[in-house]
Parts: sequence; structure tokens; C-alpha cells
Amino acid sequence: MSSSAATPRPLQVATLSTFLLLLVLCHQPLALASPSPFPKDLAPLNVVGPEQSYLYPGFQGLTSDNNTVRLGLDFQRMLRINHMLYIAARDHVFAVNLTTTTEQIVPQQQLTWRSKDVKMCAVRGRNSDECYNYIKVLVPRNDETLFACGTNAFNPGCRNYKMDTLEQVGEELVGQARCPFESHQSNVGIFAGGNFYSATMTDFLASDAVIYRSLGGEGSPVLRTVKYDSKWLREPRFLHAIEYGNYVYFFFSEIAVEYTSLGKVVFSRVARVCKNDGGGSPRVLDRYWTSFLKARLNCSLPGDSFFYFDVMQSLSNVLQINQRPAVIGVFTTQMNSIPGSAVCAFYMDDIERTFNGKFKEQKTSESAWTPVAEEQVPKPRPGSCAGDGPAAAYTSSTSFPDDMLTFIKSYPLMDEAVPSVGERPLFVRSASRYKLTQMAVDTSAGPYKNRTVLFLASEDGHVLKVLASTDPNATSGSTLLEDIDVYNPSKCDVQGDDRRVLGLELDKEHHALFVAFSTCVIRVPLSRCRNYGTCKRSCLASQDPYCVWLKTGSCASVTPGFKAGFEQDIEGDHSKYPDTCHNVLATTRNQNSAADSAYGVKGAPEMDKASHSVHYTLLIACVLVAFVLGAFLSAFVVSCYCSHSAHRHGQQRSSS
Repeated sequence: MSSSAATPRPLQVATLSTFLLLLVLCHQPLALASPSPFPKDLAPLNVVGPEQSYLYPGFQGLTSDNNTVRLGLDFQRMLRINHMLYIAARDHVFAVNLTTTTEQIVPQQQLTWRSKDVKMCAVRGRNSDECYNYIKVLVPRNDETLFACGTNAFNPGCRNYKMDTLEQVGEELVGQARCPFESHQSNVGIFAGGNFYSATMTDFLASDAVIYRSLGGEGSPVLRTVKYDSKWLREPRFLHAIEYGNYVYFFFSEIAVEYTSLGKVVFSRVARVCKNDGGGSPRVLDRYWTSFLKARLNCSLPGDSFFYFDVMQSLSNVLQINQRPAVIGVFTTQMNSIPGSAVCAFYMDDIERTFNGKFKEQKTSESAWTPVAEEQVPKPRPGSCAGDGPAAAYTSSTSFPDDMLTFIKSYPLMDEAVPSVGERPLFVRSASRYKLTQMAVDTSAGPYKNRTVLFLASEDGHVLKVLASTDPNATSGSTLLEDIDVYNPSKCDVQGDDRRVLGLELDKEHHALFVAFSTCVIRVPLSRCRNYGTCKRSCLASQDPYCVWLKTGSCASVTPGFKAGFEQDIEGDHSKYPDTCHNVLATTRNQNSAADSAYGVKGAPEMDKASHSVHYTLLIACVLVAFVLGAFLSAFVVSCYCSHSAHRHGQQRSSS
């Protein structure tokens, strides 16, 4: 009798235990999912909303120009030389004097260069809105001359202009291989050693990508990459070029030829050519580079399985990181991948070490890519500069042995990738569906000029200010200081809401950052120290290298010559300062006190649900938990019912 009533009890207890365990696990869904490949996104210490950023001055181009009124500015690039900022756009270049640009952005000079080939452009079947002169190249040729190239209604041309007056000097030059045919094609250009190095598309159909040297005169022949050879270039998107040592370096993204079995996978590359390259012999590589080498840039998160940020978006010039020459770049995930962005740095000597490493080859079209055996590499080493290093015995590249030239023509790709500083990103952002697009870097921020600050712009018109931790041995990582909503529809919205940031230019001397969109350029202060007023805790807790607490009792921006009479505490314990700042900040910043954090700094708002990326393993785990939980809950109810029925049946039998 009693045993009959107690039979369901073990199942009931087990079911209840399992139910409670699953209930606990359900409240900890991350434990059931595989670890996310991304670290948790940093929350900004301060958020600058439209109510403040909309007050920043902007420039929209010539309001008297009908095309500008109808189509907008059509920004192409910015160039800062000393105290002048040059803004290249459609049909115009504007020169802004930075010493006088504080309240408004007013050009001191401007040049207008309209195309005379508009009718021919239309005959070729192009849209009338494309048949303008988009200024795609704007670089200093020397201390007095600017070199500019424009699409010229799909007939590229180049001119020289005086820097101070923007007056044309000399005749117009052919722009083919120096400038793309249309505004959306990528390109880079730089003068080095009197030669103009360019990377762009050379034809109307954009089928021939080239890295090109010209304008050098006698002794520097015109050279280019091998035509239509995917081992050299395959659908590249050129981003930056720099001169460093004996070489000119080109940074770009392209379809990876070594991963064709996986579809069109984009890799970031660095390529280099010798400045004294004279081309090959009449038999091999005549009028082509003999020193062209390229390698992959590895920007990834380490772990059991590396997560790669393969698509380069922006790159700095050579700067100092940990007292070593380096470059910093913004990288994003593949287009068909989950959204993610990262900032990685690369030492120049690591790039050199990679170029001195093994070459990569594919022996057959079906085989995998493998390192070239050392005994198969000819001498002097392919990629060497004539008169230097392994090729010191050769006065010119034209006298290089044919086997060396044949090797470099077939194997320009290096086997190993260039590792990033610390072998991990300086900054990662993954919770937003908007990727980072542009970057500006200050490696000497703060009163002691010992801090590195990154300004990172995104597709949604925001600029993130990051205090970067560049020391691989540092105990703390980077800090997201500010999230600034820069895009201003009243100034920038002409033909729809295009919030993507296209350019950043730092003007540290005048404490400003110029943020360029397609239709406008906005001037943003590097800091907002005055917002903290007389609140010491807020000022120091902002951790902003550009802000200091003065002994006079106020928060101020760092200015040149700061030596004493201030306090700054970037990594200290800010809770030791009294929390009496809310009323001060409410008056100073005109913000709701409920939005202020305990430090008196406006915290990050709750992120839009649409901006979150949920890891698929978490979703699968939640579905499985829900399914199992439902099954066990049903079993628990049935068990209780059966137990209750059996108990009643036993009582009835005993009473009878």
C-alpha cells in the first residue's frame, strides 16, 4: 500500500531537481553558449549627444554653386599642410586657414576646376550626375606646389597649383594611371624622391588595377605592376601609401588569391617597391617592378580559433609606438560576416621581417599554397634593392639575373603574415551593426605628451575617442572616453541621410578634429573639459588626457606650455574625491541630472536593440534550453498528476 503510493517519488524529485537546475542555467544563458569571439564592448565614459554636437561649425561647400546646392559637397579627401587645411570635392578645392577657423569654417581660397568633357561623358552612357570633375588626388609635390588630379568626366587629368594662392602652374597632364576614372574607385598617391607613386585603375571599365610610378624624369623610368596578373593584384581597394627608408609602401585590401577555394575572401595587404627600382631586363619584367612584394596584415583576436578582421578601412602614417616606428589601422570583418571592427598596430620592423621571410607558392591549380623551399630561392634575394643588402653588387635592377626576375614575377606573395603589436587589437567593437570607417591618431596627447588617443569614426556618423593602451605588458586595456554623435542633418542632409564618415583630419595645435561626410565637414573640439565646470571628481574621472584640473578650481583643456599648476589622474581611484557635483553639472552642461552617473559624467544610453548582434550559439542554446525545460516541466506536471492519482487510488483501496 505505502510502496505503491511512494513509487513516483524518485522520478518526481529528479524531475524537480532537473527543473531547478535548468531554471538556474536559463538565467545564465552565456554558460550554455560557446564563448563569444569578441570581448565585451567598452561603454563610453561620456556621451556627447546632438544637443551639444549640433552647435559645432560645419562647411557645406559653395552655397552660390547650383550643383553644390542640388548634389551637395561630394567630399573626396582632406590634406593638412602646416596651418592650412585643403578640402577636395567635386569641381572645387577649398583652402581653410586653421589659425582663423574657430567659430566657422570659411575658406581663405578656393579653386574651381570644371570638366570640359561632360558631353563626351554622357555619350559614353554615364549618368549626368557622374560627369563632373571629382578631385581624387591632392598631394604636396614640394614645399610650394600642390599636385591635383580629377576624374574630369571620365577623362582623368592632373595639374600643379601654387599652395598659397591655388593658381595653376604649367599645363594640364594626362591623369590615366594616376587618377581613377570615377569618384567611387579607390586610389592613393604620393611623391617620393621626385617621382609620383600612384595606385588606381587605369581604364574606363576598371579592369586593370595598377601600382604606378611616373613624373620622375631621366633615370627613373615609368614602371607598373604586371597587367592582369591576379598573383600581383586582384580587385584591390587601395587605402594608403607611405615613404619609409628605401621603399614606398602601399596598403590595400584585395581578394585573396591563396583562398580561392573558399570563395571571394578579402585580405588586407602591405606591398613595397624599391625607390631606386629601374625595371627588369629586356627579357624579363621590362618596364615592370622588379622589387614588388606583398604580405598579409594579421589583425585578429587570439583564442582556440582566431577571429580575423580582414578588411582594412583606414591607416595612419608612420608614428611611434613604444619607441618603435609603426602604423595603426582600422579593420573590419568580411561583408557577409557578423559586424565587427578592430584597431591594430604594426611595427615597421615586423613588416620588414616578413618581407625577408619565406615566399608562398601554389605548385598546381589544385594544390594548397605552401612555403617555397629555401634552396629554390635564387640569388640575389628577389625583392632586394639594387646596390643594397643582398643586391649590393648590382648597380641597377636592369642587370639582375633572369632567374631572379622570373622568380619575383611568379612569387610576389610572402608566406607569413605581419603580426600586430601584442598580437591582438588595441580596440574592438562588435555590439554595433555600424562598422568603423576612419581614424585619426594622436600619439603625444596630454600635458606630458605620453598618451595615445584614437579618434575612430563609424558608418552612423559617430566618432569614438579612445585612450589606447599600446603597451603589451600593461595590466589595463584601452578606455572608451567619449562617443560623439557628430552628424548634423541640418548641415549635412542634401540627398538623403548619408551618415558614413569619409575622412578625419587632426588639428592638434588648434584643439580640433575635422570630420568629413559626403556633403559636409564638421569641426569638433578634441575635448569638452569646460562641461565639468568646478567639479573636480568629474574632471579627473573623465580620464581625458586633454583635460586637467587647475589649482584655481576649474577643469580646462590642455594647452601648449602646460608645465605646473594642474592635476591629472588618468588611472587613479576617482572615488576618493567627494561626490558633490550633480548640481554643478546640471547647470554647467544643461543636462538632466538623472542621466548623470555617480562621477558626474553622462553615461552611455541604452543601446538600440537593432544595434546588437546576438551570437548564434547563444540563440541555439536558448532554444534548446526552452525545449528541454518545456519537456521536463511537462514531465513534472504529469509526474505530479500520476502521483496524486496513485495516492488517491491507494487511499480508496485501503478504505475499502
